Amino acid sequence: MSGPSGAGKDTLVEGLKARHERLLYSVSATTRAPRPGEREGVDYFFLERAEFEKRRTAGEFLEYRDYNGHLYGTPRSFIDKALREGYDVVSKPEVNGALAMKSQFPDAVLIFIVPDKFSHLRSRLETRRTETNEQIAARLEIAHDEFTFVRRFDYLVINEEAQPQQAVDDLEAIVRSERYRIHRYPETRLKELEDS
Repeated sequence: MSGPSGAGKDTLVEGLKARHERLLYSVSATTRAPRPGEREGVDYFFLERAEFEKRRTAGEFLEYRDYNGHLYGTPRSFIDKALREGYDVVSKPEVNGALAMKSQFPDAVLIFIVPDKFSHLRSRLETRRTETNEQIAARLEIAHDEFTFVRRFDYLVINEEAQPQQAVDDLEAIVRSERYRIHRYPETRLKELEDS
């Protein structure tokens, strides 16, 4: 799940997790400071830049990016373990990170999240009260660049300001439909059905 900063990805992930017990959230690592209320190992793994670089060099990230002056990465070990155990995994890398993940996991489903109006991004970022006007302007510029990649994603979910639950419903529909794709069934299960 990717999209511009302020599109509501965190809220949507929480709504989706509440509906699916076999869905795990992949906690990313970042070099930025925690925002108020963010918890280590729950929202992000907060790392010093030197530690992040050390892990990157060791190949511990599935993807990593410099975003607005901070490093972000998806720890490979968590994703590998969760998939082996049969979980669906939801992750929220930035756009280039999502495309990098798709190149390593061709079965990954990419969902682009946007608000119903781009002008809502500014108000949502301002409401956070965690960044300067210059930082918000930089994020909005990045958001316009990110939107140019929307056609490389599998789904587009519009997070309407007045109907936030509709976006969670849309995400749930995507998860359900993707679970029933034929290629996701093991050959042994298909054979059982055929022989019954």
